Amino acid sequence: MIFIKNINGFVLAAGLIATLMITHPVAASDAGSPTTDMLSNAYTGKVYSPYAKRGISERPLWGDSHLHTSLSMDAGLFGNRLSPREAYRFARGEEVVSSTGQAVRLSRPLDWLVVADHSDGMGMVGDLAAGKPQILAFEQGTRWSKGIEEGGDASVQAALDLISNFSQGTVDPALMALYSPGSKLYKNLWEKVIDDAEAFNDPGRFTALIGFEWTSLIKGNNMHRVVIMRDGAVRARQVVPFTMTAPQGSPDPRDLWKYMANYEKKTDGEVLAIAHNGNLSNGIMFPLEAQWNGTKLDETYVTQRSKWEPLYEATQIKGDGETHPFLSPDDEFADYETWDVANLDASVAKTNDMLAGEYAREALKRGLAIEKRLGTNPYKFGMLGATDSHTSLATAEEDNFFGKHAGYEPNPGRMSHPFMKTDKGEIVGWQMVASGLAAVWATENTREAIFDAMLRKEVYGTTGPRMSVRMFGGWEFTDGDINSRIPANVGYQKGSPMGGDLRVKPEDATAPNFMVYALRDPIGANLDRIQIVKGWLNADGTTHEKVYDVVWSGERVLDKKGKLPAVGNTVDAATASWTNTIGAAELSVVWTDPYFDAKQKAFYYARVLEIPTPRWSTYDTFRFGIDPPEGVPVSTQERAYTSPIWYTPKS
Repeated sequence: MIFIKNINGFVLAAGLIATLMITHPVAASDAGSPTTDMLSNAYTGKVYSPYAKRGISERPLWGDSHLHTSLSMDAGLFGNRLSPREAYRFARGEEVVSSTGQAVRLSRPLDWLVVADHSDGMGMVGDLAAGKPQILAFEQGTRWSKGIEEGGDASVQAALDLISNFSQGTVDPALMALYSPGSKLYKNLWEKVIDDAEAFNDPGRFTALIGFEWTSLIKGNNMHRVVIMRDGAVRARQVVPFTMTAPQGSPDPRDLWKYMANYEKKTDGEVLAIAHNGNLSNGIMFPLEAQWNGTKLDETYVTQRSKWEPLYEATQIKGDGETHPFLSPDDEFADYETWDVANLDASVAKTNDMLAGEYAREALKRGLAIEKRLGTNPYKFGMLGATDSHTSLATAEEDNFFGKHAGYEPNPGRMSHPFMKTDKGEIVGWQMVASGLAAVWATENTREAIFDAMLRKEVYGTTGPRMSVRMFGGWEFTDGDINSRIPANVGYQKGSPMGGDLRVKPEDATAPNFMVYALRDPIGANLDRIQIVKGWLNADGTTHEKVYDVVWSGERVLDKKGKLPAVGNTVDAATASWTNTIGAAELSVVWTDPYFDAKQKAFYYARVLEIPTPRWSTYDTFRFGIDPPEGVPVSTQERAYTSPIWYTPKS
């Protein structure tokens, strides 16, 4: 229920979104009409039409890189009965019936999807539900099968028990062997996964990337990675997924990287991995000195991680992973949908000393320090969002949120029901996050183009909305560039896009500048501000960060402390609505770093904030006619995170 009173702004934004940042609107602070030089630079001269023979990414392609179906053990045990085929149908815009019998459809189709089912125990739950003899031969199998048959809370408890046993490595080895690489059953199931992806892959219209989730758990500490292949069936069929379970698998990412190298050698294909958001790893996702097992970081570790893991999942349903208020006390927007109670199975409580090894911004800073010591930055990653939903439904919008598991699909009690609870801590249902989505600046909607964009890190993530965001870094951008009709042309000509490195500093340059612009989701909320987050390394080896408000809506003025007043809040909790009477439909700026030191390694990324809108829990309160649990936020400020741009001094 969205009431948009700013009709002129909405129509303008809707018209402009059709070109998705190819044609850029007038900036928030108009620098005047384009000059002859600007128009000349925008036209490449290859052909008369400035839109032909461009060879650059012209619009963001929206997708989900991390979705689970009924094939995943935990998803199936929680009641998911939808196969990968339903997941693809839903992602491309079709209406489906959820596992709880509810009709559901996306507001707009996605452009691409990765079905990333857990590689360990893939397909086990289908046999548990069917009560097949080979699984009932095991005490654990009998217990879990009975829970599924009873349904409801019994099924949920069976799922939690399975997850706990898997996390602690206590699933019967013989039972796991039935659903692991080396068994005929497992190979046949992987063939079916590939077949479904091939059936729904439609180059130019919808892309189904083949992948899986490697589910590394160290006593409940989460080090999961989503593995994505660039290739189709011919190459994917030559392997089976890598697992963490011995003897075929391993929980060590070094062994995952060996699997990936072997895949490329064997198939002549390409593969990459995306690190799961690290907030449930209890500090082991981004080590500074040594891995969880005491193995020191060395040249092999840093070079291999840099090669195989170009991306990081900065936001998803189990909490936001950009930063934490303990790590970024001066960042007023740091405490966004924070999960900091414990690890994945809540077996070990979280402590503050763990946080630095869990969040994106701190990892980016650690990467600078490790590079100085070992010569390579292992955490030089781009950022995107994903749902990590276990419902087969890639829903990330607040007003269309179907939870993480089938037990948390829309119902009056889902906000109050514990999502995770032990004597170490508790996460309640309302704390699930309706996040997130990945935007890829690919040249076309194909496996190859999307994979290539991921590899060069020209991606960004949002917490759900589809705002269009572009960022370029260079040394000579002008206000005229940002106000040209095709700023992407000059962005590539003069600088580097998000995910890249600043070009070598010219002798006469004093500081880098960044051209960043954002256009709101055409059916979503106006924009509050654009910020640039800078991190840098001092000569003494210490790292630092600063958040700059670089452009914002309205007539607000920075106060004496450099703080920007809040944009306001139009959310009406009683009707779960808001108005676009504040904020801006688009924002743009060329910003120069005022404290640049040419001797310091640094990175820069943009964070774009919307005006406040109703949180999914507010929609539940309104639609079900219930009172929300105590402490539930009424509104949220959705956001986007771009991949960074790095600066390295001349050696």
